[in-house]
Amino acid sequence: MNPISVEGFRKPDAAPSPGPAPIQQWIEIALLRVDPSYQRPIKGSGPKNVARIAAEFDWSKFAPVVVAPIEGGLFAIVDGQHRTTAAALIGVERVPCHIIQADAGQQARAFAAINGVVTPMFTGALWHARLQGGDKAARRLAAVLDAADVSITRFPVEARKMKPGETGSVKALENALARYGRETLITALQCIAQTGDGHVGLVRAAVVTAFCEVLHQAHYWRDAGDALFRAIDDLGLGQLYEREFAVRSPTAKPIVARLADAIRHHLTVTLGTPATRAQP
Repeated sequence: MNPISVEGFRKPDAAPSPGPAPIQQWIEIALLRVDPSYQRPIKGSGPKNVARIAAEFDWSKFAPVVVAPIEGGLFAIVDGQHRTTAAALIGVERVPCHIIQADAGQQARAFAAINGVVTPMFTGALWHARLQGGDKAARRLAAVLDAADVSITRFPVEARKMKPGETGSVKALENALARYGRETLITALQCIAQTGDGHVGLVRAAVVTAFCEVLHQAHYWRDAGDALFRAIDDLGLGQLYEREFAVRSPTAKPIVARLADAIRHHLTVTLGTPATRAQP
């Protein structure tokens, strides 16, 4: 465990004035209100988010709701409308609240600050957290990655600075596993990370998907073992990707389709198909 450290951070030039210290208290949901002058209504993807929070409701995932006292013994929600609604949906009557002293203008500014100054979470960091927490989908993908000697970075890394087999393309890998299955994804990853010079930075969405598409449609190539990897050694994958990535024609096929076509053609020439191999 690491302690909090301020080393390397720049201290504010002027000392801030933080205002009155907040207090923590459990408050009945019936006493909470939403100010439409600065709070957005729960529309668009909001209802789905509420339903997801409700379905997975767990106090360990519930951050205190930020509220401010208003007239009539009520409290205005500054942050936490969605999770409070989800709590109410499953019958929770009280939620933990972080009570600040703020008038309407201060509430609006606090809402903007809380929701506008957010450090985006890298998908790799979130995936590692899910894996550590025992998430089944993360564990299934981890088993595939182990078999292919591929790893997900915990923070953003430039492609050219990655190590062989490193990737940040979590969503693409999860989608590929669901669509193409374990064996196809393992072989696709091995084709990239265990051939040539390791193809640093090329375990990325378009390349992985293109290999999966080809191998899923032709199991005789997927199951060809060393012959497949020797064929990919001669493909020139790095140059192929750079060439196709540079295409900017509005009439061109998507890059995944172009990569798949090139891989398919190369394997047909080098390995053949069952029909061509059957010929004398």
